[in-house]
Amino acid sequence: MQKRTKSSTPFEIGVLLLPAFSNHCLANVIEPLRAVNFLSGEIRYRWRYFGLQDGEVRSSSGLTVRVDSALDRAEGGDYLFVMPSYDVRTHDTSVCHRALRSARKRFVHLVGLDTGSWLLAGAGLLDGRRATIHREEQIALAERFPEVSVLPDRVVEDGDILSCGGALTSFELVLRLIEQHFGALMRLEVGALFLDGSTEVPGTGPTPTGPTPLPGRTAEAAMALMLRRIEAPVRIEEIAAELGISRKALEQRCRARYGISPRALYRAVRLREVRRLVETTVLSVAEIAVRCGYGDPSAMTRAFRMEFGLPPRALRAQRDLSQG
Repeated sequence: MQKRTKSSTPFEIGVLLLPAFSNHCLANVIEPLRAVNFLSGEIRYRWRYFGLQDGEVRSSSGLTVRVDSALDRAEGGDYLFVMPSYDVRTHDTSVCHRALRSARKRFVHLVGLDTGSWLLAGAGLLDGRRATIHREEQIALAERFPEVSVLPDRVVEDGDILSCGGALTSFELVLRLIEQHFGALMRLEVGALFLDGSTEVPGTGPTPTGPTPLPGRTAEAAMALMLRRIEAPVRIEEIAAELGISRKALEQRCRARYGISPRALYRAVRLREVRRLVETTVLSVAEIAVRCGYGDPSAMTRAFRMEFGLPPRALRAQRDLSQG
């Protein structure tokens, strides 16, 4: 997957909405992308909505979305998310197949969300490929399209075609893309905003949306403990002991997962909380320093400048200017 720097052009996302699409699925795709833009302070993702024709598309719960254009007039982009959700067989038509085959030439990646793989298979775009779909349709998809290798996995990546099995797994798929594009820390920042299970200590929070790690013995669990202990930081040895592993083992797992040491990870967690408080509250720099475990506001400011390229007050001034 392609990574882009701050100076790169945004990823261009297209979302094909079909009648009776799931609001939950749509939100789980778009909101994490919006969060990346918010956390980055710049546009990293841009998205447009398409239909098979111009006008509005109504969701399963009655929400209507006015699309930007019909899919056959879309210029293309990096990803096309196909979102039929309910009543997928009513959309499995020659018109839909032609639109998808045409879009295949203009979008780098195709993504089947929920029941989207059914339409991709109907268009012949999954022949010889691995894919998944909502669990209620897995057997039917395999029987209807024997040329597709249907897997029970939550998310399947087969080169430039991706698929997932429902609204919750749509969120997981998008988090994976965010990590591939902008790194593990960005994924975890976004996940934390939505109380994603990867930021929970195993056994104390929601069921993780991804593969279940060994309870209490992962870099993600260490990250969760760090998030809980921002105001009163503890030594890395204490985090390792609480997880039941040695400091050396924790060091190895953090470097394998995030590419940095546990100490650097803890620092990154605290500084991102500093940034959140600077951007979303009116707390003074001194108050923020206390809440984020810094006894000296000047030390926090120096660390913040090194991490983000400007001091907290300058970031807040930018926010105030943008808000008029």
